Amino acid sequence: MIWQALTVFAPLLVLLLAAAFLDLRTRRIPDALCGLIALTGMMQTFTRYATVRPADAILGLLLGFALTGALFALGALGGGDVKLLSGAGTWLGARGVFQIFLAAAIIGLLMVLIQAACQRRLGALWRNSVLIMATLVHIQELGAQHAADAGANCRSINKPLPYAVPVLLATVLMVCMGRALP
Repeated sequence: MIWQALTVFAPLLVLLLAAAFLDLRTRRIPDALCGLIALTGMMQTFTRYATVRPADAILGLLLGFALTGALFALGALGGGDVKLLSGAGTWLGARGVFQIFLAAAIIGLLMVLIQAACQRRLGALWRNSVLIMATLVHIQELGAQHAADAGANCRSINKPLPYAVPVLLATVLMVCMGRALP
């Protein structure tokens, strides 16, 4: 069952691997790569081995955009990250992209904790996290721009998290667990 799932999702996993590699090196994910993920995801919905139906692929794209678009508006993610998860949504559908989003959040959190610990910046990470959370709790009084500014000014680690890496790891995890198949 795992090998079947890995075979069906192989194109997505290869493209996510390329995105993770580029994101690690440059902290950017090319639009063309995100577009290719979305295009192949839509195309595979019309094959015998489709992972989701075409309508589910569109819902996955929209949900991937909505989940990460809000974080982009706050400055927590880049535009490539939004397009990456949206493209993956065409392969995974709404349920799958939501699971990947949650798993990637946990994996990303662990990566940031490890990176901050290695840089001896756990205290700064904690203080900045509390500040950002307080800002988000009072976003109606302070405004979205203040929340975005707080996020930009509260860098606890030297380099931003390459979001494609947690997305890749979460996708591999979900595929191997059989959660990504309909």
